[in-house]
Amino acid sequence: MTEEKDTKVKFLQRLLHRYRLVVMNDDTFEENFSLRLTPLGLLILLGSVTIVMVMLVTSLIAFTPLREYIPGYADVGMRRQLISLTLRSDSLEQALTEQNIFTNNVNNVLKGNIKTDSAQNRPDKSKEYDKLRLGATANEASLKHSIESQDQYSLAYGTESSKSGISNFSFFTPLKGIVSAQFNGKEQHYGIDIVGPENEAIKATLDGTVILASWSSETGYTITIQHSNNLISVYKHNSVLLKKVGDYINAGEAIAIIGNSGEQTTGPHLHFELWYNGTAINPQEYMIF
Repeated sequence: MTEEKDTKVKFLQRLLHRYRLVVMNDDTFEENFSLRLTPLGLLILLGSVTIVMVMLVTSLIAFTPLREYIPGYADVGMRRQLISLTLRSDSLEQALTEQNIFTNNVNNVLKGNIKTDSAQNRPDKSKEYDKLRLGATANEASLKHSIESQDQYSLAYGTESSKSGISNFSFFTPLKGIVSAQFNGKEQHYGIDIVGPENEAIKATLDGTVILASWSSETGYTITIQHSNNLISVYKHNSVLLKKVGDYINAGEAIAIIGNSGEQTTGPHLHFELWYNGTAINPQEYMIF
């Protein structure tokens, strides 16, 4: 045990023993360089250098393009391109399959090769269709005759019966101005033309719902409102429409701006019409412009 202990002590002493490395000129024996070190220090130095070299080489491989030159190490960009190409090829294959199916179906339809399901064309024998009454009943026939006999879309104008039903209405004047063209049913002018200031707002004459808000080449921007008791008001030749179909309008609310749109106009004005039960009536008999 003593000898073994002495051997370990001598080995540690050798590791800690200092040596001197001298570089001398061979001709003049002049000392050019000297280094004092111990075996233990030399081992630590070599180990540190080795660790640093390993870390440098690993960093170069992991974080520089040099890794591409290592066999078996794929480029990240190339892998992304391969994945993208794979997805695109799958999509193209699916699209081609669907296109082939569509083409085959069209060819079968053109050639008359249509497979039908016999169960769908099989008649239902649970009911006796021969005994069904397909004709109209007496009540249905009477109702049909009553509806067809009504003149719902008459273009007559100014009858007394049409005036009496709206005598209690409180109309709001849509535009204050000068009436340039009077109501004349014989000449098929089923309204009046009112000339007003530029950019003046057109207002609804009664509460109601917009049933038409469109443009045509003849009347330009036109808006039509359905009121209660089957009364309809029409406003034509506007420059701008402020409401759309389905909007609920209160009396006196702005619905458009006076304009000169459409072919049937010679200047900025409002063409205003009132229709009651399908009959055109004179607006001047119910309001002052």
